Amino acid sequence: MELQTLTYIVVGLTFALYIGIAIWARAGSTKEFYVAGGGVNPVANGMATAADWMSAASFISMAGLISFMGYDGAVYLLGWTGGYVLLALCLAPYLRKFGKFTVPDFIGDRYYSQTARTVAVVCAILISFTYVAGQMRGVGVVFSRFLEVDITTGVIIGMAVVFFYAVLGGMKGITYTQVAQYCVLIFAYMVPAFFISIMMTGHILPQTGFGATLTSEPDVYLLQKLDQISVDLGFAPYTEGVRSKLDVIAITCALMVGTAGLPHVIVRFFTVPKVRDARISAGWALLFISFLYTTAPAVASFARVNMVDTINGSDGKGTEYAQAPQWIKNWEKTGLITHDDKNGDGRMFYSNDERNEMKVDRDIIVLANPEIAKLPNWVIALVAAGGDCGGPLYGGRSATGDLDLDFP
Repeated sequence: MELQTLTYIVVGLTFALYIGIAIWARAGSTKEFYVAGGGVNPVANGMATAADWMSAASFISMAGLISFMGYDGAVYLLGWTGGYVLLALCLAPYLRKFGKFTVPDFIGDRYYSQTARTVAVVCAILISFTYVAGQMRGVGVVFSRFLEVDITTGVIIGMAVVFFYAVLGGMKGITYTQVAQYCVLIFAYMVPAFFISIMMTGHILPQTGFGATLTSEPDVYLLQKLDQISVDLGFAPYTEGVRSKLDVIAITCALMVGTAGLPHVIVRFFTVPKVRDARISAGWALLFISFLYTTAPAVASFARVNMVDTINGSDGKGTEYAQAPQWIKNWEKTGLITHDDKNGDGRMFYSNDERNEMKVDRDIIVLANPEIAKLPNWVIALVAAGGDCGGPLYGGRSATGDLDLDFP
């Protein structure tokens, strides 16, 4: 079946599933709208929290950052993982015990200061706007490629879908929709990773393939190959960072504190019956998140090798632009890949010096990875469905609102 048709079918089926769940689990009361009635099972809440946490930034952008930045890109992996641990262990359970739904609520009451509350509200709003901007661009990237529209139109479509889910079902509908989304998202992320790991290293698990030798060059490790490619093309060695330790610590701390304060994640810990259940669901969420986060570095490495080999050719002299693979032509339509034939030889070449003729957006790596590796069309369509469910679904209350739902 043609890729575009198959993509429409798979994405359409997943959306139909989400909408069906949202209708089935639509809110019937104020408490259900804001906190799903406070009766969600800890395991289901853990899956919903993981889907919340692993939205477009994790599904689409994390591997792209690591693929292009190498060792330095790991700071985002550390920051986002650390942010969740900070939230799960040091913030959410205590907010739940204190009876407050957001950090500004807690700070305002704990320190008896409206000024402190206002400062916390402003910080939460700034963080949320920054977060939403990145998430919605991720949604735009997905729709721009697989629905063949521009990114702006893709963002508008994504916003309309989120609005529908949130208004129809509130937190109750979103919670159970996100359980389904987690299943689709993790399946869509892991399946191509398994395929490519087997093809490149002979290991079914990407986590072990990441440190294995290549099937095409049995004496060369994957990371050795990446280091060599990076140096030859004018980049820093893939496994060596150029950031200072202070820079790494500062970025990690900023990411931890910022993501730990996101209101739509904090409110997840109010959707379970008890404080103990909140702690249990935090543990489940960490397990579910780890599946993707431990796979991302391998996906990034596989994609980097395949992308460079495809663009620069097996001889390293560049590929004829007229014979460029279809994935490049597809992504050129979105403007996220561009070719500038500087020397007029009709070839493509990717590097970090004056030889470079290709501009490749980092956010396309995960979505383009199955196409670059020439995986079956159904895998490409599955990744499109996973990317579409990577957009943010917000539920719960705002950073400033007050609710009295009498939680234990």
